[in-house]
Amino acid sequence: MNLRRWFLPAMLALGLSGIYFLPSAGEIADSAVRMDLPNDMGGWSFHPRSPSEEEVKALEKGTRFAKAECRRPRPGEYTLEGYRVPDFLELSIVLSGTDLNNSIHRPERCMPAQGHVIRSSSNIRIQTSEGRSFPVKRLKSTFVVRDQNKNPVHELDAITYYFFVGHDSITNDHLRRTLTDMKDRLFRGMDQRWAYVSVSTYVGHLPWLRGKMVSEEEADQKLVSFTSELASDLIDWRMVKPTESILNRPR
Repeated sequence: MNLRRWFLPAMLALGLSGIYFLPSAGEIADSAVRMDLPNDMGGWSFHPRSPSEEEVKALEKGTRFAKAECRRPRPGEYTLEGYRVPDFLELSIVLSGTDLNNSIHRPERCMPAQGHVIRSSSNIRIQTSEGRSFPVKRLKSTFVVRDQNKNPVHELDAITYYFFVGHDSITNDHLRRTLTDMKDRLFRGMDQRWAYVSVSTYVGHLPWLRGKMVSEEEADQKLVSFTSELASDLIDWRMVKPTESILNRPR
């Protein structure tokens, strides 16, 4: 009985330790994601943003960034000056450089340093209009807004969706991504160049909406719709293996 209890942990430890015996690098295979963001999509306008100095310094030199603040007018809502009141989404795509180990990582590692306290994590699947389904990680967090002296002045609840796009794989799991890299390097002599895609928005009583309440359900609807259309537009699905991203064909 004791042998059976320890068999699986021992085999997992042995498998993970095998990374030290793998070749140091393989042939680089480009990610299936396209880094050129559109100007608009589904009523959302894209406003490019530069990565922060901290992001550039923390990641490998060859890392590429595609970031934008996305806005879409809320139906029938106007400011006192007569301007349309917009919804906001924050989009970030980070494409690994040639040093894959130092280019991207789980957002759970960097979000606390950016002021987020992660409250919950769950797995969901999103389907594109063509019927392709892919896994996404959903994080709920509290973002602490600070003044110039770094004193907390306000808290906002946020929801973030993220996933990783490799050469022929899509996953929302960091360990699975690591195991895929080990397998590819050992058996295929290849390193997939991964892109980390994240989309986030805020919920609750939001100051820029004059305190209007945005529910989690409303936020999730926008995030699911946006992420689905973004995946359709920016991922070359011809490269992705059907076993990695399930293709639901009509019956």
